[in-house]
Amino acid sequence: MEFLKTEISGLLIIKPKVFEDERGYFFESFSREEFLKGGIDVIFDQDNESRSQKDVLRGLHFQNPPFEQAKLVRVLKGAALDVAVDIRKDSPTYGKWNSIILDEENKLMYWIPPGFAHGFLALKDDTIFTYKCTNSYNKESEGSIRWNDPDLDINWGISAPLLSGKDKKASFFKDLKSEF
Repeated sequence: MEFLKTEISGLLIIKPKVFEDERGYFFESFSREEFLKGGIDVIFDQDNESRSQKDVLRGLHFQNPPFEQAKLVRVLKGAALDVAVDIRKDSPTYGKWNSIILDEENKLMYWIPPGFAHGFLALKDDTIFTYKCTNSYNKESEGSIRWNDPDLDINWGISAPLLSGKDKKASFFKDLKSEF
């Protein structure tokens, strides 16, 4: 596995070694040993999976301490624009975001440590998105930021995505009282 740094400290793109032949392909999507070599000492508590139609946008979500989550995300089928926003108030990149295309062809993974709001936009119908989390879901600790927040100015490439009721009512970044 290759662990590629982004412009935001702690946020990594992970490129697995993919073995392909006429039968198909094989790769390790997680190896504790490889992650330790890449500087990530992690134990996962929960796996999540979603299926989304094209133009569904989920996010930007996070969980506050003590239920904060690190996530290892990837796309099994289809494609997604994945976005992480730094909400660590003492970080020099507070309020900055990074995005990556995750799809079934590139097999890239995104490591999102605690202290980030996370969301994704499905770019194809029936996109299957999976993520491993370091903490279980806790409704009382969840938070969200508006997907089209003017201060963040995230380029999603869409003006009218399909949103959940919760995501339509998400707070603006300027109103965030970060606990990170």
